[in-house]
Amino acid sequence: MQEGDQHDLSDDSDYAASQQQDLGRSFYRSDSAKSADMGGGDSETVYVKDNVAIHPTQYASERISGRLMLVKRGPSLFMTWIPYKHGVAGVDSAGRSSNSGILERDRKLYTIKDVPLADVHSIRRHTPALGWQYIIVILSSGIAFPTFYFYNGGVREFLATLKHHVILARSADDANVFLANNIQDPLQKTLSSLELPRVVPALQGSGDILASDENPGKRQVGLHIGDSSSEYSGRNRHKLHDPARDISIQVLEKFSLVTKFARETTSQLFRENQSNGASFHEKRPLENKYASILAETEKVPSAPVAPDPLEIDRLPLVWGKQRQQPLNVLEWCSFMDAEGRITDSKALRKRIFYGGVDHSIRPEVWKFLLGYHPYDSTYAEREYLASVKKSEYEILKSQWQSISPAQAKRFTKFRERKGLIEKDVVRTDRSISFYDGDDNPNVTVLHDILLTYSFYNFDLGYCQGMSDLLSPILFVMGDESETFWCFVSLMDRLGPNFNRDQSGMHSQLFSLLKLVELLDSPLHNYFSKKDCLNYFFCFRWLLIQFKREFEYEEVMRLWEVLWTHYLSEHFHLYLCVAILKRYRHKIMAEEMDFDTLLKFINELSGHIHLEDSLRDAEALCACAGENGEACIPPGTPPSLPLEATSSLFTQQDQDDI
Repeated sequence: MQEGDQHDLSDDSDYAASQQQDLGRSFYRSDSAKSADMGGGDSETVYVKDNVAIHPTQYASERISGRLMLVKRGPSLFMTWIPYKHGVAGVDSAGRSSNSGILERDRKLYTIKDVPLADVHSIRRHTPALGWQYIIVILSSGIAFPTFYFYNGGVREFLATLKHHVILARSADDANVFLANNIQDPLQKTLSSLELPRVVPALQGSGDILASDENPGKRQVGLHIGDSSSEYSGRNRHKLHDPARDISIQVLEKFSLVTKFARETTSQLFRENQSNGASFHEKRPLENKYASILAETEKVPSAPVAPDPLEIDRLPLVWGKQRQQPLNVLEWCSFMDAEGRITDSKALRKRIFYGGVDHSIRPEVWKFLLGYHPYDSTYAEREYLASVKKSEYEILKSQWQSISPAQAKRFTKFRERKGLIEKDVVRTDRSISFYDGDDNPNVTVLHDILLTYSFYNFDLGYCQGMSDLLSPILFVMGDESETFWCFVSLMDRLGPNFNRDQSGMHSQLFSLLKLVELLDSPLHNYFSKKDCLNYFFCFRWLLIQFKREFEYEEVMRLWEVLWTHYLSEHFHLYLCVAILKRYRHKIMAEEMDFDTLLKFINELSGHIHLEDSLRDAEALCACAGENGEACIPPGTPPSLPLEATSSLFTQQDQDDI
């Protein structure tokens, strides 16, 4: 069955059950809500539901509850979700509360107000036998709101209310996806603009489907026009020329109310239909459309980066937070008390997540992000720790420095690792002035740290790619001992990437597969068709944390965002999904196979917009919520060590898992 084969909600069991409640032409008012004036005399609240929550992080205890409303103003319908105020905690059906600690600035950040339903492309519902019901609202631009969890039920009433006010049809490809405002031909546009009482044309047979010669990728199906509040945005639609052969008598009767211009247009359409048969074309998915940035790299390898004119619209996150300026020294000091302790590590990590860190204070801030300094340590404790760690480092370094040439001849593993490190460091980031030139002492320090680490973690040793991870840390820290211990902390998280059995990489690739399946099923199906579900084309992204995909300064900005673990320990996986979704149209339109896809992904290096990708990843992470985290097996890199997890994330509520 093709994606265009849709049907209305009349055959939906939930909707049918709701009709038995004698709603008639009246509107749902959940929780006994009545009409309310929303700032204008013609405003009417047609749906209200309390205890509808979003999950800005993966932790259930940090959910934010609020009130979801549908408000009618004239012929238009708007959706609003407002979090409860500080101290007004929502209570779910299990008696648990939320919002107990939400700040006013966060409340304003997550407020969703007056979203026109005309801008909504589709709504995905999920009503599991066990667990909470939720919906995902996707706009025509492809951007999705955070998932709405209905802790006290109400999804059925929400959809039934929409049915009375907007054109809503269920996709036959996925019974849980409901398409809104799915009108594409001039005949149906005219009908919807009349704001007539409910009309259900009986378009049947092969002639019922309208297709466009100009845009063969689109496909038409039967129409449902709701109450007088029905409307259609009609943006960026191509005019269609092949109307259906059979139009029901009911529709023809309604057409007596159409203006002279509309009647003439209709007559012309019927005349064209005498000589043109309806054609069938598979409809392309409209959700999650992103700009196609690269030019035809295979045909013209040196072509400059150019946006696709049909996909140029890049809307920002409709609910998320704009990227901010980097954390500066004054703000940094404000997070510490008189003795140097970080007073609110979560607020600090959040601030860095949205803005990064000014380069002048990176040497201090990175030590906390990487776990070299505990957040609750004082100035004096950190100074003492630095002296102790420096002595430990010198002892470790002396182990390989004391090996004589005679010993080295009998120490095969040492010779192999030393030779591999010497080959790698001389070609690591030599375009950066910090490592440029012959006999550069920084290259020597890079070599010494890597060789010392191979003795510190002798089981893992050294693998290609580690120099890429160490290089920016040495560039920021400058100090050899502090760089080493920060690198050790990073490798505690990313070490499994370099396991001989590649268990860490396979775990991440599997997680990426499941996240794409969850967040972009058309792309997942395409990869399945092309035998690309191993996701090896993303191997370099994951192995060295996008080190070779961005400019050096952008890499440091990205890494400090990832190290906050603010929304998720595995935010880099959502970043992978965001980049793939951004280029999905190009990948599928050019029918890339694995080899072509691998070449394309590698050539994206230097052409990915970091800030846009971070915002896309934030939206996807919030949209996926706990379902996204469930896709990631425990222990998947870069999971923190257990002891670090317990100290950094003490606010996690185990009862809500």
